[in-house]
Amino acid sequence: MTSKLEQLKQFTTVVADTGDLDAITELKPVDATTNPSLLLKAAALPRYSALLDSAMEGCKDDLGMACDRFAVAVGQEILKVIPGRISTEVDARLSFDTEATLKRAERLIDLYQRAGIDKQRVLIKIAATWEGIRAAERLERAGIQTNLTLLFTFAQAAACADAGIFLISPFVGRIYDWYKKAEGRDYQGAEDPGVQSVTRIYRYYKANDYNTVVMGASFRNLGQIEQLAGCDRLTISPDLLQRLAQDKGALPRVLNAGGEPEPRQSLDEAAFRWACNEDAMATEKLAEGIRQFARDQEKLEALLAAKR
Repeated sequence: MTSKLEQLKQFTTVVADTGDLDAITELKPVDATTNPSLLLKAAALPRYSALLDSAMEGCKDDLGMACDRFAVAVGQEILKVIPGRISTEVDARLSFDTEATLKRAERLIDLYQRAGIDKQRVLIKIAATWEGIRAAERLERAGIQTNLTLLFTFAQAAACADAGIFLISPFVGRIYDWYKKAEGRDYQGAEDPGVQSVTRIYRYYKANDYNTVVMGASFRNLGQIEQLAGCDRLTISPDLLQRLAQDKGALPRVLNAGGEPEPRQSLDEAAFRWACNEDAMATEKLAEGIRQFARDQEKLEALLAAKR
């Protein structure tokens, strides 16, 4: 029997959640995603040392530009070994500023285009705040496709679909982490709250004919991946991809568009904010995720500042 990874690829597009070129080359995903935390790890790899050095050239004291140049340089290298797209993230510190997010996204696309990379091979990652969704909506209308990340609650998913977002990344593992700690229970299989969240979103999108792609993210174990086999896309760490590649057991499709259809929800800003506020897990994990990415962005800036 073929590996679970090869079986998964039959009904789900596999995306590598890493900036490690060696892992990407070996595991052959279609797409890849990066974020400030992954870029910080990439900056420590010898193969990226020259890119880190060159990122500061001509930037003077603009560390934000240097970070964007490094992110795009890493993205370029990844695009050489995958057939699909790279997701590159906007500075998390702009998560509550629509106009600043727009400008940063446009700069990232401009840097890619200057390097000869067509915008159709890039997804701009933005935190799924109200302001981030509004920025992404405008980018989509301008022909720049987006990946809305740090998504923990159904309200975020509903708002993204209404905004015409290309792709969302609901975070399975971080939802699981919160409930495991809050309730002292190690959820397994279909009972996992992270799995249930993605399943609901997937079925809601399909039942209501939304084109937004659902890409489950942030996995803690193989069971979560197996329960979401059939999702549009799954972005998976190299460690879990390697374990899937080594496992010769059966991996059937589990997720499908069946179930009781859920009617469309259209949320204005007040309803969106209230729905998010009422979900303690989503409120805490979104804030925590933005803070974590912001701190790693600052660490990357410090590395680049040392190159001056």
